[in-house]
Amino acid sequence: MKKARIHVITLAVADLERALAFYRALGLQSAGVTATEFAGDDTHPAGAIVMFHLDGGQILALYPRSELAKDAGIALGPARSGEFSLGHVVETRQEVDELLAKAEAAGALVTELHDRPWGIYSGYFRDPDGHLWEIIHNS
Repeated sequence: MKKARIHVITLAVADLERALAFYRALGLQSAGVTATEFAGDDTHPAGAIVMFHLDGGQILALYPRSELAKDAGIALGPARSGEFSLGHVVETRQEVDELLAKAEAAGALVTELHDRPWGIYSGYFRDPDGHLWEIIHNS
């Protein structure tokens, strides 16, 4: 049996171009908005999507909220976040500070940094769509 692995994380966003600019400001590379030639309708999702290819073969995708709801066959509801976070582990405390500063400069809401007694130094930010990220250094 193969080990479980997450290959794609798709974040629902209100504005693809705004989200693309934000994640590029953090240093992620992408070809930009692709698959724009696939138009959707009231029940079928459009194809426009942004993808960032990450280490380990994972993909971080950005997809319009309305289109993700159509694709998944669920009702489009109000945006909700804060019930989970995405963690990005870095090698140094300085990298935590630098990445959080980049996020703040790009428009993210950044929380206070934490130095936990079990050896983790981290801080959180919310992207423009409210998705919660934790930047972590484990000493």
